Amino acid sequence: MFIKSAKRLFLQPSLRLIAPLLLALAFFPLSGCEKEASGYEAQYSNSTPPKQPVYLFGVHPLHNPKHLFEVYGPLVQYINARLDNAQLKLEASRNYAAYDSKLFNRHFDFALPNPYQTVTAVDYGYHIFGKMGDDDNFRGIILVRKDSGIESVADLKGKTVSYPAETALAATMMPQWYLHTHGLDINRDITNLYVGSQESSIMNVYLGKVAAAATWPPPWKAFIKQRPQVAEDVEVKWQTDPLPNNGLVARNDMPASLVKQVAGILFSLHESPEGRAILARMELSRFEPADDATYAPVRDFLSQFEQQVRPTRSTQ
Repeated sequence: MFIKSAKRLFLQPSLRLIAPLLLALAFFPLSGCEKEASGYEAQYSNSTPPKQPVYLFGVHPLHNPKHLFEVYGPLVQYINARLDNAQLKLEASRNYAAYDSKLFNRHFDFALPNPYQTVTAVDYGYHIFGKMGDDDNFRGIILVRKDSGIESVADLKGKTVSYPAETALAATMMPQWYLHTHGLDINRDITNLYVGSQESSIMNVYLGKVAAAATWPPPWKAFIKQRPQVAEDVEVKWQTDPLPNNGLVARNDMPASLVKQVAGILFSLHESPEGRAILARMELSRFEPADDATYAPVRDFLSQFEQQVRPTRSTQ
């Protein structure tokens, strides 16, 4: 109907000049809506986003970036809905090397690193204020195909083992320590294949590309839910002793009041149904307070590991 009216305007000489303008205004909002709907940016109730400081929250590569956003995006939204005059922005990294570089160059304001990265971050101007609970889950597991014929650690000699990354503590260093303490020289007896993510490590053994794969319980449980057929062919052959779980760190120049508020939201997450649903996606029951002393067992482990197995190859 609008177009018919516009055509009539063209028949009136005095209005010919404004008709194109009216047509442009009619269609302009449509193109704007299409652009907005195609992205993943936050939507606001008015045209001007709230002017609040935005702080980067970097989660280490527990999953590939897409899955990490699916799991941790709701957590950041939950925190932001309860923060006063500040917002967090979740940032994923393509692999452990990229994450380590960002963390050790103080790119993140807040971070959820693995315990190795947690204790190393302290040397780069971060402080530990919390951690994931469920320390019993923070252990390495070594997977094999059920039809592999592998029964003992010695059966891996001359074969290839996959891991997410050299600096993955539970999923790499702890399994390598297990193999070392069970008679295998991991630098000579096997080929170590670092494949970039937990999912890739699991898939490598499932597809028969490696004899064994190292990971840790939460991504293994999540993988089983997503690909139940994997559980039919792959089994956990060995597991390590646990260490303190992944840490929560804040850069030392963050406002103390903000750190306290973020910590309070995280530590009470398990007290609400919505919070428990978010935690369930992480295969986690709660977050809890922690400090530098909490990670003394990690430092002891890393010292032994570097003396007896290999350097940790950090970006220090």
